[in-house]
Amino acid sequence: MASFKDSRLVLRSELTDTFVGMFDEPKRILIVEDDPNTMAVIKEALDDAGYVTGVAQTGAEALSVVNIFKPHLVLTDHNMPDLTGLEMLRQLRSKENYVTVIFLSARGDATFVAQALRAGADDYIRKPFRLEELLARIEVSLRNNELHRELFVANVKLQDLIEKDYLTGLFNMRSMYERIDYELKRARRFKRNISCIMVDMDHFKTVNDDHDHLFGSFVLKEVGNLIKQNLREIDFAARYGGDEFLVVLNETDESGTRTVCERLREVIENHLFVNDKDQIQLTVS
Repeated sequence: MASFKDSRLVLRSELTDTFVGMFDEPKRILIVEDDPNTMAVIKEALDDAGYVTGVAQTGAEALSVVNIFKPHLVLTDHNMPDLTGLEMLRQLRSKENYVTVIFLSARGDATFVAQALRAGADDYIRKPFRLEELLARIEVSLRNNELHRELFVANVKLQDLIEKDYLTGLFNMRSMYERIDYELKRARRFKRNISCIMVDMDHFKTVNDDHDHLFGSFVLKEVGNLIKQNLREIDFAARYGGDEFLVVLNETDESGTRTVCERLREVIENHLFVNDKDQIQLTVS
């Protein structure tokens, strides 16, 4: 479980950036159709309705275009060269990035329609179709698409609240224990080094006493940022307690750990913590 969770962190971050960026831009629709006349009619109608359109004539071409065009919705036929619409749909649904798919096909038998919907199609429109109905179905599907994206982003934010310390943005100890458990198992299996550093702010109580707790919170947040900025992507850190931090270094021997310790010590010691009229320099052990 920990392995899946670790690999999911980077992916989740990338998807969040992608989804947030898609909310306010014009809706992109990819039309997958091997008949040029049908393609031209649909494209003209969608262009006139204000959508940004992309086109593909085969399922394989569509899968390639999806990665570049990043459509909000795919409008696809079923009977096409190479991949069928159903085969293309299954490959799309194997990806994390959800895209709405509407089938537009002359096949109208109930068994096939049910098969397409169960495979992940969001809607099914039988040819021949009325453009007015097609546009209305697309509008409804795009509304559902946006709700799906909003829900995804909300879930990511909720997961971050569960895993991260609210003040520093570092991991909290609950999630840190899970990651450490996974990394220790991996280090034992592959006979690799893993190191831990405990970082303690020196005389932090004087910060709150001589300034106030708001400035103390500001300092802790800044220290968290400094730690993150000076670690590699494969390393991670958590807020261990009030003014204590735990850093885990992967693939790092004793000499490398001492180097990281000294770098963190110097960076924090040389940093001037300034917030409005309050400022201070601090050291760590």
